Amino acid sequence: MNTQIKIPKGRLRLATVIQSAGRVIRADDVEKSLDVDRPTASKLLSRWRSQGWLRRAGPGVYVQVPIEYIEFEQVLTDPWILVPELFNPAYVAGRTAAEYWGLTEQIFLDLVVMTGQPVKEKYQKRLGLRFTLKHICSGKIFGMKHVWNETIRIAVSDVHRTMLDILDDPELGGGIQHVEDCFSEYLRHEHRNDKELISYASRLGNGAVFKRLGFLAERKPNCTYLMDACKEGMTKGNAKLQPGVPNPRLVSKWRLWVPESWAPKSK
Repeated sequence: MNTQIKIPKGRLRLATVIQSAGRVIRADDVEKSLDVDRPTASKLLSRWRSQGWLRRAGPGVYVQVPIEYIEFEQVLTDPWILVPELFNPAYVAGRTAAEYWGLTEQIFLDLVVMTGQPVKEKYQKRLGLRFTLKHICSGKIFGMKHVWNETIRIAVSDVHRTMLDILDDPELGGGIQHVEDCFSEYLRHEHRNDKELISYASRLGNGAVFKRLGFLAERKPNCTYLMDACKEGMTKGNAKLQPGVPNPRLVSKWRLWVPESWAPKSK
């Protein structure tokens, strides 16, 4: 004797929405998939959330919860899919992008995102996932590669822009020592392109990037072009190698204040 399992109507409707929209769902997706009005769509989202089938990731943004993750706070194995949904215009950046490009083997617990949206809280937690956010003018968003997860298109900084972002803000790169380690890997990277790196730096327009890059390039072999280009691109005034920590020594050649341990040794 065959026993037919009756699936609740609400679950069937949710399955229809997921099939159309994917794991990240908005009210618009419910309206289109089920041909309902906005109030009905909002009520359905609220009901599915209360039943545990969805989690709210941000204003109007919900994520499907696989049944095996219902008891857990973190329900996503790939947090990247939230980046365009919550922070656009935005891209994956900093130490997260450095890991993506193989510039580091170090594993970080957060996901670094550059966003054109105003940032009230630099450190945020969504669905048990940690995000580190930094505001950037939309006109400065360039040098991207796009990757796909299911139907979601996600921007990540290319290897050159990744290097410049962590030179621009060493904290996003895990600190200046880790930035130097990433730079060493960049110099060995299959996509290394010194002219592209300098072109990006000029377009970014931050003189401190040239100072930090030139200083680090001088410590490496086969970086004559980078050093010369950085000398040309330097602005007046002095910058800090690692903002936020004591930088008591001035390296006048690069107009850069550096920590004592980074000062060039006297010959």
